[in-house]
Amino acid sequence: MKNALLFLTLLCPALFSCNQTKTKNHQQAEEQKTEAAKTDSVVYQSQALTIIKLTDHTYQHISYLDTDTFGKVPCNGMFVINEGESIVFDTPTHSENAKELIIFIRSELKSKITALIPTHFHEDCIGGINEFDTQGIPAFVGTRTIKLLTDNNYNFKTPVNAFNDSLNLKLGNQAVVVHFLGEGHTQDNLVGYFPLDHVLFGGCLIKSVGAGKGNLEDANVQQWPATVANVKRKFPEANLVVPGHGKTGNTALLDYTIQLFETNNQ
Repeated sequence: MKNALLFLTLLCPALFSCNQTKTKNHQQAEEQKTEAAKTDSVVYQSQALTIIKLTDHTYQHISYLDTDTFGKVPCNGMFVINEGESIVFDTPTHSENAKELIIFIRSELKSKITALIPTHFHEDCIGGINEFDTQGIPAFVGTRTIKLLTDNNYNFKTPVNAFNDSLNLKLGNQAVVVHFLGEGHTQDNLVGYFPLDHVLFGGCLIKSVGAGKGNLEDANVQQWPATVANVKRKFPEANLVVPGHGKTGNTALLDYTIQLFETNNQ
């Protein structure tokens, strides 16, 4: 009996240590997989626009918006390419840098832009929309965003493709999905997801780690953490997250955003 107890006493720490090692190794493997998928290389840069390649198919575009409250603010958008086609999330901040982006995608990546998807109605998402509109690039716009743009006296020159809570588009042989999962930064904020590369475009609904609350002029701060929790549940396989401003990261950005606004609501 004593020998059995001694054996168990010696075995339990070993098992615990083994389980810890397995968990740690699994986490490291997941982190390495995420890092391997990321390339994070600047492929275009001018004074007004930076384009970063994130994965084999996804790119981040960064442009700048002059604001009275926050100064010159870097603004993130994203685009996805596959089989000679591209879908763009959010425009750069002005028509000039929107034109730069369109030229880069068409000329350098040899890709046809099949859709523009603004993720909410603020200028950092739609500032360059006239250039897309002028060039006849189809816009897929949530009905909430259309109403807010109309209320703010913006009228599209060409017809838009309206949708309510979700949108599924084909990009070559792959899917791109868009969802409205609740209010937060605005009452119309959308998120986009590219399943092939497990990349989530959170837009201004999602904060980079360490960021403040930002512009709350049109925000629903009470609903915000619940909405991000919905995003987390909807896309459990996401391993790269692009916020509206600041650095990209993993799902820690979702957790940070939830905590930031849960604290606000307590």
